[in-house]
Amino acid sequence: MLILIPLNPAQEIVAQHEATQWALVEFHEGVVETTQFFATKEAIDTPWIDFVILLNRFENYLEYMEAGSMVLAVRNEKHLDEILEAFKFKELDEVGM
Repeated sequence: MLILIPLNPAQEIVAQHEATQWALVEFHEGVVETTQFFATKEAIDTPWIDFVILLNRFENYLEYMEAGSMVLAVRNEKHLDEILEAFKFKELDEVGM
């Protein structure tokens, strides 16, 4: 499955409009397979993204839900590694519920 996350240069999650890079993480059976970084989300050329993880539930998430992605929000996690660990153990909040 593919996970999209907006990040700053320190690989910490930020609001979408503050993102200087976007991480596209391939996650399979509880393991990170690959992580690619893109300058903009428009540069990502993939037909399907399973999950988008955002800074909070107040971010604009409708475009992702309309595309069929599930949208999650972090609780206290900041760094990419912490976020992926929380994803693995289903410790992120579902947005739009």
